[in-house]
Amino acid sequence: MIGRQIPLRVYPMLALGLLSFSASPILVRWAGEEAPGLAIAFWRTLLAVVMLAPFALPQLRANRLSRREAALTLLAGIFLGLHFVVWILSLFYTSVASASVLVCLSPVFLAALGFWWLGERLALPVVAAIGLAVVGAALIGWGDHTGLETGPQPLLGNALALAGALLVSLYLLIGRVVRQRISWLAYVFPLYLVAALTAFVPTLLLGVPLWGYSPRFYALCALMALGPQILGHGSFNYSVKYIPAAWLGLLSLLEPVGASLLAYLLFEEVPPALSVVGMVLVLAAVAFAVQYEQWTARRRLTPAAMD
Repeated sequence: MIGRQIPLRVYPMLALGLLSFSASPILVRWAGEEAPGLAIAFWRTLLAVVMLAPFALPQLRANRLSRREAALTLLAGIFLGLHFVVWILSLFYTSVASASVLVCLSPVFLAALGFWWLGERLALPVVAAIGLAVVGAALIGWGDHTGLETGPQPLLGNALALAGALLVSLYLLIGRVVRQRISWLAYVFPLYLVAALTAFVPTLLLGVPLWGYSPRFYALCALMALGPQILGHGSFNYSVKYIPAAWLGLLSLLEPVGASLLAYLLFEEVPPALSVVGMVLVLAAVAFAVQYEQWTARRRLTPAAMD
């Protein structure tokens, strides 16, 4: 169940975050024309840290992390950095539609882990909606495997995207705990710093070059840092204080629709018919879950309706 007391500012922030997420795979595709995925992951996270530093440093002095919170933030940053690495790499092997949907399977992991770790329960209809979304995502993955515009190694790409879903689930759940006391900037700045360092490790081990690219590449990475990372992940890290992580994961399933539409317009990437059916199921599941929550919220506010 979504929390009862949600500030109104959370809703436009989430809407803006979801819109920025839709542009992420497109920006990655463009940047990937001249640089490997690991270089993109590193520069995206590092530039986000640079952009936030002037605003975050004063917050860090006012919001000191306890040892437990610091350890949890460190762990969340590692998960987030690994999420960026595997998800960006998935876009080099499978289609934008498949990668975008499979990485959004986090509601499944979030629902299970949230119940086990935080004791957050979801209503049975919402659980059913998550199940429907899983079926839709599976159809998209299978459609990519059988279609034509699937990428060079769709099964590998789909597996990487699924790993990204698990990693982002773990990082969001940790944020749900830490953000109850710590301000947004005091949390996301060290979080993104650890994510940047995590993304740097595989580039160092594999000898991936980080310099010598065109200004266009670095501009695209800056757009990824400002849009999908600061606005997208930032809006989720802000909202997770008020909304259960499983609900944020469910809302994130709206991203693939925008991403697939942009891929069609910009790359002429047409998903197979089976994938389109899967996307419709995902949309229907999210719409039902949101409508159900609105209905139950109205019933809570009008006790007379229970008579």
